[in-house]
Amino acid sequence: MASHVIVFKGLNELQRGLIERSHLEAAKTVVAKNGSRLQTKAQENAPVDTGTLKRSIGLCVEDGGFTAKSEATAHYAGYVELGTRFMEAQPYMKPALIVVGKQFNADLKKLVR
Repeated sequence: MASHVIVFKGLNELQRGLIERSHLEAAKTVVAKNGSRLQTKAQENAPVDTGTLKRSIGLCVEDGGFTAKSEATAHYAGYVELGTRFMEAQPYMKPALIVVGKQFNADLKKLVR
């Protein structure tokens, strides 16, 4: 039975070269900018009765700047977004994600070119 051996040479140099050529700081900027847009758009979309839901929508940047999370922390946020058997949904986060997601993808494509 024949065995095949594949040897990769220069992986360290390849890795170093990729890191040197990458635009990590630019990627972090894109993540932060679009995370902020998501928070703002969700706040604009949120229905306002007392303003608690709108004020509870925050932004957290994690993973060294490569992850942005926007979340509503009001205890009833999920009920407003998804609705219940007693009330219709009033989505505010998903529509914001759809709009900002398109811009985020476009920004990432520009960065990769």
